[in-house]
Amino acid sequence: MLPLTENDVRESFINASRRERAAVTLPENFGNLDWDALDFLGWRDAKLPAVGYVVGPVGGGVMGIMLREVDGKTRSRPQCSWCEDVLLPNDVVYFNAKRAGTAGRNGNTVGTLACANFECSANARRLPPLPYPGFDLESGRQRRIAELRGNFVGFAQRVGDGA
Repeated sequence: MLPLTENDVRESFINASRRERAAVTLPENFGNLDWDALDFLGWRDAKLPAVGYVVGPVGGGVMGIMLREVDGKTRSRPQCSWCEDVLLPNDVVYFNAKRAGTAGRNGNTVGTLACANFECSANARRLPPLPYPGFDLESGRQRRIAELRGNFVGFAQRVGDGA
């Protein structure tokens, strides 16, 4: 992912008001991020624990989405819809995002299961378990990274379809 400035991040949100954009609390380590290890930037708001943000490349530009964690419990441990990590190394929660534009103002939302603290890029970059002898682990890792990027873009486009 290409490095972003604070202004780039704030301007990228497609489903947030000007006031919400101005109130975004950037991650503490924003100035020291390893942008090459990220497929998208995701973090939870330090002041509003139920709010999360994701910003990433979509269609030649950058798209930011504000998400809200939905309360509720599942019977079984859910899998992240973005990184699809089968080892489940971290909590996965249900997030809701207002759609962009008129649809969002009318209350339409898009939901997704995602890693609670958006650890997806790190999960996708871990070597996958060896499914059979001779399996190309590096190829498997690259496939997981590509799928993560595609899943993120697909979600972002569904949120943006309301504009």
